[in-house]
Amino acid sequence: MRQFEISSYLYPMNDSHFKAVEEEDAEFYVYHVLTGNVTTDIHYHSSAQLIYAEGGIVHVFTELKHWYLPARCFMWIPAGTPHYIFSTSPKVDLYNFYFKKEAEENGRFDEINIYSVNNLLREMILYTKEWDGKITKNDGSQYNFLKALKGVLSETIDKKLAFPVQHPFPKDETLLKIAKYIHANLEKPLSIEFTAKEFGMSTRTLSRKFKEILGMNYVRFLRALRITRSLELMLEGKYNMYEIAMMVGYNSLSSFSNIFKKIIGVPPTEYQQKLRGDK
Repeated sequence: MRQFEISSYLYPMNDSHFKAVEEEDAEFYVYHVLTGNVTTDIHYHSSAQLIYAEGGIVHVFTELKHWYLPARCFMWIPAGTPHYIFSTSPKVDLYNFYFKKEAEENGRFDEINIYSVNNLLREMILYTKEWDGKITKNDGSQYNFLKALKGVLSETIDKKLAFPVQHPFPKDETLLKIAKYIHANLEKPLSIEFTAKEFGMSTRTLSRKFKEILGMNYVRFLRALRITRSLELMLEGKYNMYEIAMMVGYNSLSSFSNIFKKIIGVPPTEYQQKLRGDK
């Protein structure tokens, strides 16, 4: 398996089900983690994986990107994709489905991405809450149910309702330190000049590092971290929208709302209602 660096604050989770997923007759495999604080080691499997988060934010690292999976969204990970997962959200329920590839898929499920979950798909996912383990053609109604779920999933993926908050994962040691610093200090005025000074480099050098190594500029990277942190704060339910805007580094609610809508597609208050299940 290809290797890539992982962050030092991860802790391994029980991965005993990975071998069972590989069994030839395991056309479907269900493995839900309903305890919060989820972590895994780097791994991959010959089945594709659907991950759905109910509550909290889940972080998924692939070789090239750091993905943010918020509540009420699902992530599709194609077969053979090295990745690891972690979430420090204590209330997150993580639903995992594994699907063997079918001949008639014609590349439809070959792209990794995150999508919004419609009401039908969410109810189908939650219906399987007590399920666990391998599901084969001999399992009757459960097998047919997962076939139907994959059909609904196919329609969702075709609509390309992709969730836009993700960015390249910084393998460069200096950029990784900078990314951790930014994440821990989002309330500060983190202009590129400010951050470059903190790390004893010129603005030009820092700007070049982001473009050459990550393929994106500093502002876009910072914006992704701020918006993702705002989603986590929304789910905590402790703060009003103005407080959240300040905590992630915006000096006014209007500027935060404008950026949030530009990235997510809806205003923050509307998205918070979605996260809570009000819409």
